[in-house]
Amino acid sequence: MKKLLYVITLAFTALPNAFANPPATFTEAKVIAKQKIYLDQASSAMGELYCGCKWTWVGKSGGRIDPGSCGYATRKLQARAERTEWEHIVPAWTFGHQRQCWQNGGRKACVDTDPTFRAMEADLFNLYPSVGEVNGDRSNFNYGMVSGVAPQYGQCTTKVDFQQKTTEPRDAVKGLVARTTFYMYDRYKLNMSRQQQQVLMAWDRQYPVSPWERQRDQRIAAIMGHNNPFVTGERAWALGHTPQGNTTPMTNPLPKESAKPTLASAAPGGPVLGNRNSHVYHLANGCPGYAQVAQKNQVAFASEAEAQAAGYRKAGNCK
Repeated sequence: MKKLLYVITLAFTALPNAFANPPATFTEAKVIAKQKIYLDQASSAMGELYCGCKWTWVGKSGGRIDPGSCGYATRKLQARAERTEWEHIVPAWTFGHQRQCWQNGGRKACVDTDPTFRAMEADLFNLYPSVGEVNGDRSNFNYGMVSGVAPQYGQCTTKVDFQQKTTEPRDAVKGLVARTTFYMYDRYKLNMSRQQQQVLMAWDRQYPVSPWERQRDQRIAAIMGHNNPFVTGERAWALGHTPQGNTTPMTNPLPKESAKPTLASAAPGGPVLGNRNSHVYHLANGCPGYAQVAQKNQVAFASEAEAQAAGYRKAGNCK
């Protein structure tokens, strides 16, 4: 009987993941990634992306690196070396530059006006915690083979060639970053150079899917509603691959949260109003910022408890 109850408990515990929705924003994606994908990975043998360092979670989605766990040595930026940051395996700069919105005002314009860009920026398959310093050094560089560069981060084997603008990640994740890159370029119909294709195809062959990569794929699929077909084996990348694209058009200018009431429709003393950018909420009475939240950033909640459950905190200037 105890065993049966245990199985039932596990089944119900898994339900929230199975019925979760894809994140609507990058801010939301980071919180979900921590809670649903990487929460138990901070002390795992795999570690963070580039150096395999363990970390301690701090706040809603941040972390503090344990340099001793991976032999990490700071190259230059101590503050970023001490924290985790969320790496876009395919940089936002890379996929943003293939969108018209970027030409109209860079990343901010894309976030404000392009639902496809927001979907790419918040795609959980493309996010991975990493040492902040290495994330910053990698910048928007392509992945590739780096030679003639001395160790830059202590025992960490990831290398960055600043002159050639190329980053070579450690061997343990070369297959993962290759298959993630294939996924992003295939799903969002991006253009990849022949040289980049050749490097990633070689890594895909040399470093097959690991048990953790498969588990990560399953965890993300439970939220996103689909797997990475280059991990499951449903799809393979060949030179000159023609991207298939997402079968579900992304046309909603404010995905997921847009159906909630906005300030314009809220009566005095009405709902709790959150700011999707700052994750701060305001009350209709006693919070000066209630009337100052831009409409595009408004998220209405029925109560403070609902706002707090969604990861929002009360504005500091509320009386």
